[in-house]
Amino acid sequence: MERSDWLAAEFEAQRPHMQAIAYRMLGSSSEAEDAVQEVWLRLSRSDDPAGVANLGGWLTTVVSRVCLDMLRARSARREHFVGGELPEPVVTIEEGPEHEAVLADSVALALLVVLDTLSPAERLAYVLHDMFAVPFDEIAELVDRTPAAARQLASRARRRVRGAVPEREADPALQRRVVDAFLNAARAGDFEGLVAVLAPDVVFRADRGHARTLGPLTGREEVARELLSRAPRFARYTRRALVNGRPGAVAVIGGRVVGAVAFTLDGDRIATVDLVADPTKLPASA
Repeated sequence: MERSDWLAAEFEAQRPHMQAIAYRMLGSSSEAEDAVQEVWLRLSRSDDPAGVANLGGWLTTVVSRVCLDMLRARSARREHFVGGELPEPVVTIEEGPEHEAVLADSVALALLVVLDTLSPAERLAYVLHDMFAVPFDEIAELVDRTPAAARQLASRARRRVRGAVPEREADPALQRRVVDAFLNAARAGDFEGLVAVLAPDVVFRADRGHARTLGPLTGREEVARELLSRAPRFARYTRRALVNGRPGAVAVIGGRVVGAVAFTLDGDRIATVDLVADPTKLPASA
């Protein structure tokens, strides 16, 4: 095998791992793809990539550096997520048993919302250590800190993240039943039915684009009223789907996805409802 073919094959084998890191770091599939492409450019320009003793480790380091730079640039431009703006969801329209494996390698949208409140260094330390088991001495080099300081970054991030999603999520079958009950109540305009599936302190966030964001609403009665004020226009177009690996819903009109809803559950009640209707963050077609 020629050097270029070997390099391309090794890179493609590592692509899913790099994509997973980049999505958790950036909260955007499209930006994650850009980050991975940048890693390929750096690898192909490298003097002797075949001589790298641990190519997988090298690629993890480089994609982490690229994402860190992108987060810092985003912060400098003050383009981080604020108020109702949400990360870009990963939507799988065809839901079924064959797709349940997605859950094991996914990250809840509600968790990404909290990750967006962290500093770039905190986010990197948390993502690499807690999600990918990268040692703190390696993380320290990326953030130009001591291993002890890198550990503190992850610890601070962990305190912020704690409670964002349940430590033990409901099984997919229960999640589907709760989502079905939510959708049925929304379609029927059933206020009491909708309140019954929402947790008392449920949080609703909506992102319809920069000019039409809705700050978080809390409390099941207020959230139910807000949802039912808009549901009649879209309820008949809504179907169940996987959103970030978990049972959620999408609204599809004329073959185009116009909205995606992600849920997190606390027991058998919905704890968060995140609606993404910004067309730049949704798949082009169903």
